[in-house]
Amino acid sequence: MHGVFAMEFIKKNKGLILSILSISLPVIIEMSLHTLVGIADTLMISHMIGKDALSAAGYANQVIFATIFVFSSFNIGATAMISRSYGEKNHTKLNQAAGQNLTLNLSVGFIMTLFALAFGAKIMGIFDTTDAVFEMGLSYFNIVSYSMVFMFIAFAAASSLRGVSDTRTPMIVSAIVNFLNIIGNYVLITGFGPFPEMGIQGAALSTTLSRVMGAVIYIILLLKGSNGLRLFFRNLKITSGIIKPLWNLSYTAGFEQLLLHTSFIVAGLFISFLDTTSEAAYRILLSIESLSTMPAIGFSIAAATLVGKALGEEDKPKALHTSYIASGMGILWGILIGTIFIVFPAQIIRLFTPDIDIIQRSIPAMRLVGIDQPFLVYIIIMFGSLRGAGDTKNVMILNALRLWGIFIPTIYILIVFGHMGIESVWISELISLAIFSLIVYRRLRSERWMDIRI
Repeated sequence: MHGVFAMEFIKKNKGLILSILSISLPVIIEMSLHTLVGIADTLMISHMIGKDALSAAGYANQVIFATIFVFSSFNIGATAMISRSYGEKNHTKLNQAAGQNLTLNLSVGFIMTLFALAFGAKIMGIFDTTDAVFEMGLSYFNIVSYSMVFMFIAFAAASSLRGVSDTRTPMIVSAIVNFLNIIGNYVLITGFGPFPEMGIQGAALSTTLSRVMGAVIYIILLLKGSNGLRLFFRNLKITSGIIKPLWNLSYTAGFEQLLLHTSFIVAGLFISFLDTTSEAAYRILLSIESLSTMPAIGFSIAAATLVGKALGEEDKPKALHTSYIASGMGILWGILIGTIFIVFPAQIIRLFTPDIDIIQRSIPAMRLVGIDQPFLVYIIIMFGSLRGAGDTKNVMILNALRLWGIFIPTIYILIVFGHMGIESVWISELISLAIFSLIVYRRLRSERWMDIRI
């Protein structure tokens, strides 16, 4: 009976399901490959150098990615504007939004690179680490900081392409970047052939050079044009007609990203109260969770693109239906990957490190990561749908309440007063996600987000 119902449902919604998959699958591959740039460092540093270097690179990358995701928030607003303009077939406005968004990303990227280089030691000094971990972390941070402006360029270009439903191109670029990083890691960490043995500095240099290449490829592709999207130098000039709505959509998204990433930095500070083994285990588990949520991010971007396009076409029922279908597809993924995490925790962790102490320390938390998955996927996709409609302010408020009202206080209580280990992070995440899944569903059901003007 259930099988017949499922087949009828798929048949009835075949077009929409295929649209979601056609947009999300390249994004899933792209985001997975993008995450693998960091995970390649994690694996190769762990196996080739050691757990002190792993902790050092983890702290440095956490700060860098937090900074980038906060200040590249204009891309969230740009995708919403571009997808809405794409639905309206307004290519002039579409290209103006893409060009000015690139200018903003370039400007912020240069500023943040200079800031990181000037205050690297103070930034890395916020973590309670050993002297060896601090020195390696600072060395890694100073080199990778040069890649920040190029990451801003890449994120701006990719978000513009996604806004016109071209998710295949960012996937291919990410594959190239990932391949270059892995080869560069091996060559520069070990000193292969004529190259010097650079250790953790080699991993940082490889990551930086691969990101430079990614940015160069994106600029070339934007100059050529695709799906009505093309980079014209005249569109790089900031104008009030574009920057005002872009700012209104994006500043809340930026604040949301600030709250999100600082929450994990604070969680990392709490974990640093523990030992180096716990710190290394925490980094590995974060990497695993990041990779496992790539399909959710793919479905989220597909939902944002299609919801924005549907609202541009003034088809509100389609926008709502897209949200439900995308979240349902994501929950199925969450159940599947969560089950794998629960059943095979040690085998998965062993792919990231040979250290028996780290593996044993990670197993209880790994099972909790598995339980979290369906809730986490659902939240990510629902937030994507709301962002696609321009409802970035309410997404910010909901995420702020979840993270700072429940997630962070619960971690602190469990570690400081409950004397628990790294599993406290994912117990806290589960509690916050379960509560806010219901709240986010009620927001979607209200349908007020459909009337937001962009």
